[in-house]
Amino acid sequence: QDAEVVRSRDPQRLSQCDVVVDVGGEYDPERHRYDHHQRSFTHSMRSLRPDKPWTTKLSSAGLVYCHFGSQILAGLLGQPENSPVVTALYDKLYENFVEEIDAIDNGISLAEGEPRYALTTTLSARVGYLNPRWNDPHQDTEV
Repeated sequence: QDAEVVRSRDPQRLSQCDVVVDVGGEYDPERHRYDHHQRSFTHSMRSLRPDKPWTTKLSSAGLVYCHFGSQILAGLLGQPENSPVVTALYDKLYENFVEEIDAIDNGISLAEGEPRYALTTTLSARVGYLNPRWNDPHQDTEV
């Protein structure tokens, strides 16, 4: 809640951070480092959570979702992490939202013949949905 967000690629500055996402060249969940840019990185949801079927290479967004998605959803829903509702929502949210981000961030094309993942909207469209409608009397984009 009171976290300070820092944008940096400076290794010295990153070493002082509690959590580092998408920079730093390191995936180490024990130390809360969630970067996927190393050549050796090949993790998918299935490789980290064998009970899940998805094999799309994870982006940093997918890594964070993989490690914290169930916990966050459980907190929002007021249910245990292993409840059927949390599990179903976790799976649907990954399959219909986060997997697309993983694939696009890793340059994975939608298809070479049979589609590899569902494309339900584009990230640009999603960001656009955050803007007020053209006829909204309150045009403040900071709200």
